[in-house]
Amino acid sequence: MYSVNVRDHFMIAHSFRGEAFGPAQRLHGATYVVDVEFRRAALDVDGMVVDIARATDVLRSVLGELNLRNLDDEPAFEGRNTTTEFMARVIFDRIASRSAAGELGPHAGGLASLRVCLHESHVAWAAYEGPMPALDPR
Repeated sequence: MYSVNVRDHFMIAHSFRGEAFGPAQRLHGATYVVDVEFRRAALDVDGMVVDIARATDVLRSVLGELNLRNLDDEPAFEGRNTTTEFMARVIFDRIASRSAAGELGPHAGGLASLRVCLHESHVAWAAYEGPMPALDPR
């Protein structure tokens, strides 16, 4: 399996509900370093996994929708604990959706899977990975 990884970061504020979260129930901030790994079994006709520039642009755009926001105020997350694990899935779904819409280029349909890893710090991180959806035939 071939892979290409792109990286960026974003900053958010949020709070959690539930005794399990202790002091994190109060409003606090986080800066996440995000790694996105694109995987495919065979290289495309240009010898690439994915166009790195397009992958970087898509990641930057997805993170731009979240950056410098209080996630407690975002309607999409109402009633949810926006844990690192949860946010890894959110970013996965948004990148997969943009890939299906063609934003990663015409050969992105050959991508087999995607892994999104959010680094909370140098000692803690969480990830979500899964298969890529098919490209929209439009």
